[in-house]
Amino acid sequence: MTVTGTFSDYLLKPAGRHRLSVWLLIALYAAILGWTLVHGFSYYRLPLEERAYHPLNRELRPSGPTGIRLGLLGVASFLGIFLYAIRKRSKALSKIGKTKNWLDLHVVMGISAPILITFHAGFRMRGLAGTSYWIMMAVALSGIVGRYLYSQIPRRINAAELSLQEMQTLTDDITGQLQKQSLVSPEELQPLLAVPSKEKVEGMSVVLALLLMAWCDIKRPFLVARIRRRALAGAGGATTLWGLLASEEPGLEKVIDLARRRSWMSTKISFLSKTHQVFHLWHVVHRPFSYSFAILVCVHVFVAVLMGYF
Repeated sequence: MTVTGTFSDYLLKPAGRHRLSVWLLIALYAAILGWTLVHGFSYYRLPLEERAYHPLNRELRPSGPTGIRLGLLGVASFLGIFLYAIRKRSKALSKIGKTKNWLDLHVVMGISAPILITFHAGFRMRGLAGTSYWIMMAVALSGIVGRYLYSQIPRRINAAELSLQEMQTLTDDITGQLQKQSLVSPEELQPLLAVPSKEKVEGMSVVLALLLMAWCDIKRPFLVARIRRRALAGAGGATTLWGLLASEEPGLEKVIDLARRRSWMSTKISFLSKTHQVFHLWHVVHRPFSYSFAILVCVHVFVAVLMGYF
């Protein structure tokens, strides 16, 4: 009863329902792609010239029953990502859900669509379909970059961006809390809290700044793990997977959470100007690729219908 009640309470919250819907969508895509991979592994592993003699060729080729279904699902998924852009401009849809929630679905479909199209094409990238495919991959990769940039801009719960002054105030508050604690010494926290200064970042090129920002985010969990390992004695480090997992020490975990937030917020302050600069430039690149692929998909489907594949 306790587990059921807890799960029911979780589902009563909008955030809980959204996470569940996202994971269900991921599970659906994973099941379809997993079945396709297992079912057609012996076919896809063959060279293109030998596939015509495989028993699954009629089913898995692009014009086969399964190939067509994968293509239609891939196209539907790709077109579904435009709902996020439509929602941002539609007053009727703007009241449905949160922007972040729509973005999560946008990302899931944006990652799944290229994989579905890859299986639909049988890993053959030629002609107009090949051109469309590589444009689609450019859209997907630029979307991943865009999602990362979006996460670098701190926001309030209502999704409005925090001002630089608000971010600095939050950072100062966390710094004050860290100075009052005595569980972890300032020397141990220093590597985690040390981030490039705003002035240093401003003098960098955009590419170098982005690489440095990504490196700060990549190394942060390992710096946190080192603090946790050194604070825990004996077997405590092993039980937390050498510090990568949370320990059972609430006081220590509170300090680590504060230090992590301080590091994250300071990094965002230093890179905020560069992030905004690249994010605006990203929109200029991402949208034309998306619209170009949508047009090529329509042409591809029209030709396929004209040729009698449907």
